[in-house]
Amino acid sequence: MKKHRVSSFRLCLALMLALGFVPALAVAADPPIVGNWEGTLDPGAQAKKRIVVHISAAQDGTLSGTIDYPDQDTSGIQITAITYKAPTLHFESNGIPGSYDGTMNKENSLITGAWKQGAGPVSLTLKRTP
Repeated sequence: MKKHRVSSFRLCLALMLALGFVPALAVAADPPIVGNWEGTLDPGAQAKKRIVVHISAAQDGTLSGTIDYPDQDTSGIQITAITYKAPTLHFESNGIPGSYDGTMNKENSLITGAWKQGAGPVSLTLKRTP
């Protein structure tokens, strides 16, 4: 009868795979900023308008996104610069032109900040949407 020897490396690797402890094979989770965010701009003298921000992450972690104004039937405005360093978010769009600076809450469900476009900043709270 032939004896089968299992190397300690193979045994350890099999055990780690079975228990899910192989970091090299693990898929990195998206940062909490990834998703769809909706808020309402209230510029005072002008009509309120909804804004929807879509943020995604590439496999290398690079963030990108677009902006929609549903009340104006405008969608897909490119975000030209975006940074997220928990809990702060900054993004800019040359297509509008405008920028946003905000801070995410601990539950990762709300971003409170200011939208800057034209004359002065306007308070804008973005809420995560499905």
